[in-house]
Amino acid sequence: MASSKDYLQFILEQLSDLEEITYRAMMGEYILYYRGKIVGGIYDDRLLVKPIKSAVSYMPEAAYELPAPKKKKIDSFKLAIDMFSDDFMEDGRSDELQ
Repeated sequence: MASSKDYLQFILEQLSDLEEITYRAMMGEYILYYRGKIVGGIYDDRLLVKPIKSAVSYMPEAAYELPAPKKKKIDSFKLAIDMFSDDFMEDGRSDELQ
């Protein structure tokens, strides 16, 4: 199932305080970039984030999920919408996404 443009727009709105968020459509899904580096993607209307140190420390209980069924294991995990809380954006942790 391809991801919807509506879900992409929702996620981009949540990340709007970050200036250098871009995306690229790829095979019905979207790859997300922050300052030119891949930080995750939208797969089947789910936001998956690369398990970089800052993301893992912020979401230690997040469940790892595959972007697509029957694919080799890729280190990604489901992002709790809590990442978009004002606390995360305002206390500088958004800078850790580099």
